[in-house]
Amino acid sequence: MTLPFIDLQDVHKAYNVHRGVFRAGKLLHAVSGVSFRVPEGSTFGLVGESGSGKSTIARMVLGAEAATSGEVRVAGQSVATLDRKQRFQLRRMLQPVLQDPYSSLNPRIRVAAIVDEPLRVHRVTEHGQSLKDRVAQLLEQVGLSAETMRRYPNELSGGQRQRVAIARAISINPRCLVLDEPVSALDVSIQAQILNLLKDLQERLRLTYLLISHDLAVVSYMSDQIGVLYLGQFMEIASREDIIANARHPYTQALMAAVDSTIGEEVGRVGNAVQGEIPSPLSPPSGCPFHPRCPMAEERCRREKPALRAFGPSHQVACHFAESTR
Repeated sequence: MTLPFIDLQDVHKAYNVHRGVFRAGKLLHAVSGVSFRVPEGSTFGLVGESGSGKSTIARMVLGAEAATSGEVRVAGQSVATLDRKQRFQLRRMLQPVLQDPYSSLNPRIRVAAIVDEPLRVHRVTEHGQSLKDRVAQLLEQVGLSAETMRRYPNELSGGQRQRVAIARAISINPRCLVLDEPVSALDVSIQAQILNLLKDLQERLRLTYLLISHDLAVVSYMSDQIGVLYLGQFMEIASREDIIANARHPYTQALMAAVDSTIGEEVGRVGNAVQGEIPSPLSPPSGCPFHPRCPMAEERCRREKPALRAFGPSHQVACHFAESTR
């Protein structure tokens, strides 16, 4: 059996939030008992509103933050046990593509220096190939001309800047990209172009993707498996097909109802868009974390937290009434 490239088992992340000199700190549970696996070459999509814990999970996978408990494994190795050299190697295997192409690129240096920086840091070049030729090749791979290397980021459009960020990420031949809201800062007309580019690169370079987004349409378009997060916990995990055709958690259905995009046209409008705001993780609700916003909530939901339980071969739902939600 092939080991998953990314493997999280019962991962928790809590922060001690200080509330002043005379008040005791309080724990903020950003991630609570999350488990999932990402097979090599596949895409796992994490979807949920801001504050659901998506980016915290990404930082733990990248090794930027340590889990409070549980285990994060990448390429068969526990991230928590890596020494300095191994962490450097991890950064070569895993590369991030961030949300905002306007702030993720240094405006003071030309595109050539932005793209070749990882090559210089990791001392990676193709045999007999100059840095300039490698940058030109990378820019061509992401749909930009070689002339782009002489320009500054502020001379490029948002879509072009994100292509530069992707070229930088793939420059050192990583095995996985962690895509943190990679198209949310772009015009809708450009989003599909960037997502299609990412799909094409995944196929050609055999990349694994961990995709993070608040937009279920984007996640369903790109992903093989989808995990729906709410207040740091999974409400539903299923294959893309099961989420689209048979979403069972009211929160997943609310995210589907909120879809307003030409991307992922298969995502149907099930139920009503979610009302209200996500509660503070400093004072989460009792019972089911979604019950204050759930149109189906009953007294049991207020008292008893539902376990994430199997609803099919590759489908799990954390809802007391999953059988009757459609």
